[in-house]
Amino acid sequence: MATTITIPYTPRAAFLPFHNRAKRWACLVCHRRAGKTVACINELIKAALTEKKKDCRFAYVAPQYSQAKDIAWGYVKQFSGAIPGVVYNESELRVDFPNGNRVRLYGTENESRLRGLYFDGVILDEYADIHPRVYDEIIRPLLVDRQGWAVFIGTPMGHNAFYDTHRKAIGTFTNADGSRFDNADWYSLVLKASTSGLIPLKELEDARKDMTDDSYLQEFECSFEAAIKGAVFGQEMKKLEEDGRICSVPYDPISEVWTAWDLGIGDATAIWFAQQVGREVRIIDFYMARGAGIDHYVRILKDKPYNYARHLLPHDADKTELGSGISIIEQLKSLGVRNTRVVKKATLDEGIKFARLFLPKCVFDAKKCNEGIEALKIYRYEYDARTNENSKRPIHDWASHPADAFRYLAAGFKPESMHAPKLAYPNLALP
Repeated sequence: MATTITIPYTPRAAFLPFHNRAKRWACLVCHRRAGKTVACINELIKAALTEKKKDCRFAYVAPQYSQAKDIAWGYVKQFSGAIPGVVYNESELRVDFPNGNRVRLYGTENESRLRGLYFDGVILDEYADIHPRVYDEIIRPLLVDRQGWAVFIGTPMGHNAFYDTHRKAIGTFTNADGSRFDNADWYSLVLKASTSGLIPLKELEDARKDMTDDSYLQEFECSFEAAIKGAVFGQEMKKLEEDGRICSVPYDPISEVWTAWDLGIGDATAIWFAQQVGREVRIIDFYMARGAGIDHYVRILKDKPYNYARHLLPHDADKTELGSGISIIEQLKSLGVRNTRVVKKATLDEGIKFARLFLPKCVFDAKKCNEGIEALKIYRYEYDARTNENSKRPIHDWASHPADAFRYLAAGFKPESMHAPKLAYPNLALP
C-alpha cells in the first residue's frame, strides 16, 4: 500500500506553473523575497521523491558554499523533515532519501568537487554571480547521460551570463551565426514586485524612498538595464559602451603587445593583452583559466600571433613558492619567457584609482575580451542593505581575478619607455 507523504510547503500561485512545467530548462528572474529559493528547494525534494530512475542525484549550487549553507540548508531540512527515513549529512550538506535518491548543496568556489559526478537535476541560484564556465564546462556535461534538467534563478545584475540565459528562455537570444536561439524546451518566469502582489505596496513605496533608482529597479523590478550597485568600474564601463569603445579591435602587428597577469595559486589566473597604437590603448585579447600550471599559460602566449614586449606580474611573483622552491618568474624564465616585470606593490584603493584613470584611454575588443569585460562590469563592492552603503573592499569572486590583472596593467603599462626587442617565442622550452 502506497504511503502518502505531505510536505509542509504551500506553493505561491506565481510558482505553480513552474512546478507543473514539462520543459527541461527553466530561468526564473524574480524580485527579492519572492520565494524563488524555497520553491526550488521544494522542486528538488519533489524530484528526489518521485523520480523513478535509480540512485538519482540532485544539486543546489550557489556561488559560495557558505551561501548554500546559509540560504538553502535550513529549507532543505525544514521541508524534507516530514519524510520518514531521510538521513542528513551536516558536513556534506546532503540529504539521503529512503528510495536511494539524494540532494546535495555545493558552492562554485571549489568547482573541482563537481567534476566526475552525475546529476539528474540542478538548481543554480544567484546565477549572475556564478562564472558561466562552471555550467558550460562542468555542470552541463554532468547532465548528459541521465538527461538531467537545470533551473537558473536569481535577480538581474547587468548584461552577463544570467541575462543571456534569460534571453534564451524568452526566445530573443541570437546564436553566433545570427540565427535565433530555439527556446522550445525552455520555461521562463519574470516576477516583478509591482505585479507579483507578494510584497505589500506600502513596503515597496518605503523601499523605493530608501534605495537608489538603480538598486530598486534591479532588486524589485528585475531590470537588467539598471546599473549594478556597488560596481567598482560602473561609470567607466558605461562610458566606454556609450562611446562605442567596446567593439571590434584589430591586432596591429607593428605594435608590441603587453600582458598583465593575476596569478592564482590553486585558483584562477587571468591575463590581459594590450597594445599602444598612437594615443589609444587597445585591449585586444583576454584569457582566464583555473587549476592550470605555468606551462599552460606559456603555451597560450605561444599560440597567439603576437610580438610581446613585456609581461606584467603581481608584486609577489618573484617570491619563492612553498613546495617548489622556485618563483613564478623563475618558472617563466625556464620556459623561455624572460621579459617580465613585477608591478610595484600598491594598495587596493591605489590600484583601483590607476584603473579608473586608465580605462578612458582604452578600447576593448568585444569578442576576444568578452569574459574580461563582463568581469570589469560586475566587479563590485559588497552592499550592506542595513546601512545603504558599500563596503570598503570588493567582493572576492570570479570577477576579481580579471579586475586584479587589469589593475596591474593600468599600473605597469608604459610602452613609450620600452625599447626591448620583439619576442615571438619561436623556441619555447615546453615539456
